[in-house]
Amino acid sequence: MTWTETTNLKFCLLNAENLFLLFDEPPTAEVLKYNERQWQGQSISIYENKSLKKCQDIAKSLIEINADIIMLCEVGGFESLKNFNHLFMNDAYSPCLIEGNSDRNIDVGFLIRKGLPFYFDLLSNKARLINYLYPHERQSLNSGYQVKGGKVTTSHKFSRDVVELRLFKQDKDKPFMILLLTHLKSRLDPERIDPNGFERRQAELRTLLEIYRELEEKHPQIPIMVAGDFNGNAGILNTDEEFKDIYTSTGLKDVFEVANLSAEERATYYQVKSSARTEGRQIDFAFLSPLMQTLLKPNSAKAFRYRDELGSERGIPQNMEAKMRIPSDHYPIVFEIENIVLR
Repeated sequence: MTWTETTNLKFCLLNAENLFLLFDEPPTAEVLKYNERQWQGQSISIYENKSLKKCQDIAKSLIEINADIIMLCEVGGFESLKNFNHLFMNDAYSPCLIEGNSDRNIDVGFLIRKGLPFYFDLLSNKARLINYLYPHERQSLNSGYQVKGGKVTTSHKFSRDVVELRLFKQDKDKPFMILLLTHLKSRLDPERIDPNGFERRQAELRTLLEIYRELEEKHPQIPIMVAGDFNGNAGILNTDEEFKDIYTSTGLKDVFEVANLSAEERATYYQVKSSARTEGRQIDFAFLSPLMQTLLKPNSAKAFRYRDELGSERGIPQNMEAKMRIPSDHYPIVFEIENIVLR
């Protein structure tokens, strides 16, 4: 009988909300003793560092979650990720990030626990075209005019990126698991050219699914995950229009759907209404391929709730003041995949 090496991996997905940690000099543990004014004074960057208290609170949550692989959105570049790991996570992880296309300098990246029995490789899709032009650009091209600074534009690219993390034992071209991490176009439309960012987000989603299907075809026996901040309801119930291709063209299923959690348990973001009514929604997702769905550890999937200074679970924020006190405006998704074959 042939022995097959397997492992379990615990995952966490979090939009860390503008996790900028930039310093003019390499930071030491001394900066953790600073007040907020001193903390912010350590950098002349145009980007304000995330508050010391919120960084500490995020770290406490991540240390409690104790994931093997942490998937992060809204990270202010590799330097910020490296500094967060060094200052707040005891250098227990390897930071892994490729800077993408964001005009806000917010990227997607990973913290991968040191000492795991495999290697990893990170690939970017930031140069991939998403087969999309804004309506005014399509009209210009149809009329024979040039757009985008006098150059004819054939397509935009991802707002941020879709990064591909390959986990492997010996050959990076023969992974035993593949993770796709993204942060799709937001609903903001300051230029008033794409209401709620719908068309751009839909184009990014369709290209993301193209990448997934290509990987699925190339690696049919490998579990694949598609995760990130989707900036809308990509769940199977009352699916926003731009995400419906997930269910018509793939076998992907949201980890919370596989776990059969209630709608209330799935909320990863709370919108505080002017009427003081708080609405919880899931806009962060970890979609599992059919093979990975069979490997989800029972009762391991949840939306983690932040804790207060006494260690008790914080209640749902009922006003903006309460929402501003939580370390991120998103909540972490946590789950475990078991019996993964290490090829």
